[in-house]
Amino acid sequence: MSMAEKEGLPGIFSITFSRPDSRTFRLSAFQVLPVPRKKAFSFFEDPRNLFEITPDWLDFRMLDRSNAEVFEGAEFDYTIRWLTLRFLWRSRITAYRPPESFTDIQIKGPYPFWSHLHTFEEQGGSTQMKDDVTYRLPFGHSGIFLHRLIIRRQLTDIFRYRAVRIAQWAKGDFRRKG
Repeated sequence: MSMAEKEGLPGIFSITFSRPDSRTFRLSAFQVLPVPRKKAFSFFEDPRNLFEITPDWLDFRMLDRSNAEVFEGAEFDYTIRWLTLRFLWRSRITAYRPPESFTDIQIKGPYPFWSHLHTFEEQGGSTQMKDDVTYRLPFGHSGIFLHRLIIRRQLTDIFRYRAVRIAQWAKGDFRRKG
C-alpha cells in the first residue's frame, strides 16, 4: 500500500510548487472528482464549506456565516491561527464564471499577495479540479527561509488534508465537522 493510500489521498491527486520569480511562489494542485462539474463547483463556491476542508490545527472560522452569496466583488472574513497567532483573512472574489472557475484574492491577511484560481473541467461524468495559488511572503529573505523551513510543508499538509476531505465528499462518505 502506498503512502498516499495510507493517508486516504485520492488516486488522482498531485501538488507541485514553483517560483515564477525570486519573490513569488506558486502552488498547483490537481484532483479528479467522480461528480459532475456543476456539483463540484456548487460545493466549492460556498465559502461556508471551507471550514469542512481545512485542517483543525488552523482553527479556521468564518466570521459571518449568513453572508455566503458569491459573486464577483463579494468579500468574506475569516480568522486562522498560525503558530499561536490569530490572523484576520479577508478575501474577495475577483473573477466568477460558474461552473468553470472563480478566483479569490486575500485583501487582508498574513501574505503580502495571495491569489487562488479554482478551475473545474468536465471529463465525462467526472470533474478535473485545479487550484493555482500564487503568493508572496513577508520578511524578504527571512520569508524565503521560512518557506523552506515551515510554510511549504504546511501548505502541502493543508492541500493534502483538503484532497482527502474532498474525496470523501465526492464519494458520499463525508461527515461534517461541526
